Amino acid sequence: MTTHDRFAAHEFIHHWWFNYDEGNFDILFPLLTDDCHIKSRTERGDHPHEQFIAADTQGREASMAWTSEHRRHSPYPLRHNATNIFVKAVRGDEIDLESYLFVTQIRENKPSTLSSGIVHFTLLLTAQGYRLKAKETVLDSIESIAFQDVPEVSGRMARWSATSWASNRGTT
Repeated sequence: MTTHDRFAAHEFIHHWWFNYDEGNFDILFPLLTDDCHIKSRTERGDHPHEQFIAADTQGREASMAWTSEHRRHSPYPLRHNATNIFVKAVRGDEIDLESYLFVTQIRENKPSTLSSGIVHFTLLLTAQGYRLKAKETVLDSIESIAFQDVPEVSGRMARWSATSWASNRGTT
């Protein structure tokens, strides 16, 4: 049974985003598995810049080609901040992590929010350390409204109604 180093897995994500922001593709390229899969989109797929955001690449060469081209046309400085990183699952040599993503740029000499979202990572543990097997980025693009009114999360609300704590809400 493989023992995963959760700190090293978290560190990999921070290492990835730092080097992506700085355009250090010579560092990122060997961090990809030969069969890596990189996807990027917004939750509804209809953002005015969806063509720039969207990706579905398979393999190291194609994934790095999209990644470097996407970065080339993005602002600098650009800062991707991964927060609330946690391990979702472990399967042999693979570890799945999820995190929030908060992206800033500089506008009028001050940090300004550019984007946010959720990123799903699958890392493969190799003799050289963790390597990126899959990354799916889902950027936020819908207007924030009450949770219960967002169609994309309605399934979660249905699961709540089946729990005892949900049926007791409002009682003391």
